[in-house]
Amino acid sequence: MRVTVLVVDDELLIRKSLSKVLRAKGYTVEVASTGAEGLEKIPSLRPHVMILDMRLPDTDGLSVLRRARQLDPLLQVIVITAFGDVTSAVDAMKLGACDFLRKPYELEDIVLAVDGGARTFRQANELDLFRRQAWRQYSDNEIVGKSGPIREVRELIDKVVRSQATSVLITGESGTGKELVARAIHYRSDRAQAPLMEVNCSSFNENLLENELFGHEKGAFTDATDTKKGLVELCDHGTLFLDEVADMPLPTQSKLLRFIDHRSFKRVGGALELSVDIRIVTATNKDIEAEVRGGRFRSDLFFRLKVVSIDLPPLRDRGDDVLILARHFLKEFARKFQKRFQDLSPEADERLKAYAWPGNVRELRNLIERVVLLEEGEMLTPEHLPGEFFGRPPGSPSPDHGDSLRMPTLAQIEAEHIGEVLRITAGNKSRAARILGISRQGLIEKLRRLRLVETSARQVS
Repeated sequence: MRVTVLVVDDELLIRKSLSKVLRAKGYTVEVASTGAEGLEKIPSLRPHVMILDMRLPDTDGLSVLRRARQLDPLLQVIVITAFGDVTSAVDAMKLGACDFLRKPYELEDIVLAVDGGARTFRQANELDLFRRQAWRQYSDNEIVGKSGPIREVRELIDKVVRSQATSVLITGESGTGKELVARAIHYRSDRAQAPLMEVNCSSFNENLLENELFGHEKGAFTDATDTKKGLVELCDHGTLFLDEVADMPLPTQSKLLRFIDHRSFKRVGGALELSVDIRIVTATNKDIEAEVRGGRFRSDLFFRLKVVSIDLPPLRDRGDDVLILARHFLKEFARKFQKRFQDLSPEADERLKAYAWPGNVRELRNLIERVVLLEEGEMLTPEHLPGEFFGRPPGSPSPDHGDSLRMPTLAQIEAEHIGEVLRITAGNKSRAARILGISRQGLIEKLRRLRLVETSARQVS
């Protein structure tokens, strides 16, 4: 990306000297002699960095800065102030300037400031792109399903993103999509321009979790060689997502409760009280009310986290959503792996609907990904499904050798399974194909692919 710099200064000599040195460094440079001219150029020029003198003949630099940032929030503005004019510099930084230099300045300092502004623009642009992609990904369309329970979930999300509710508790079994809902709440709300910070409370002990959340001051403990901002501070105006919140140690629960009550905190080892404005979204797959009754989770914290509660239904209670999700994932992974899969067979539909889905949506997604990755064809059929979909333990062959036998998907047992069927049928491929639920030609193709043709011939002889 070639960076464009707009220089706004009323002195011709300064415009010429800055243009010369910045062009020599590879930048595209445009100039303006007044604030009005500079603002007029921004919409069509779309500069990445602007060098702005605070004293202009037609207006003050702060007004130009304010309007420039309104025209392009990603624009990085470097302000030039008179020596000793600290107040203007402070005001400019509050309005979003990325840097300031005092007159007289060295041209090398200008180049360094522009280099820094260009880097900041690239980072801000990438972050903006990520947020727009995340918004599309976690929009209403990504929460797939038409069942009554999932419609209720979408309605609750809509109410949360339109409200100022600061605490949301998401409950549900493992794999039901709690993380997806948390991200949808963030990226569809007016907090989407600020960060979403996520932490799994079960991954840290008490001290590490407190440090992760609230940060520490330099020298707070032996390895604290620098000041570190915690996630609470980093996501100011955004969302903090605490996954597996029921596993949070009791001492950390007390500190989180204090933060929620006062909206302020101290870094570990710090004396300064810091304030932030964040939404807290928490999630757990445990019965958190039972944790409260058992004394493992504070009741006062539980009620503060449960301002709004969203309970995600298990997949087995979502009816035809299983098939809608399966087809959604089939298309997704067919594109990803460049495979020909287009739909599910009616028999596969029946198997998928009859299954209990202990791993919920995550299990379904993983299953479809594995099938598309390892198998070929245009239709996902029962032969692609593992043994548990036919009432057998995962990965185990069936003791019943009737026509209900199906071939497991796992590549490492596929050869053994086909060989067993061929032994039972004395090498009769037509009968073996019926038992496997595939055509005779399909069996021959699988034998060729698995290099079992010679093995099967020896079994027949």
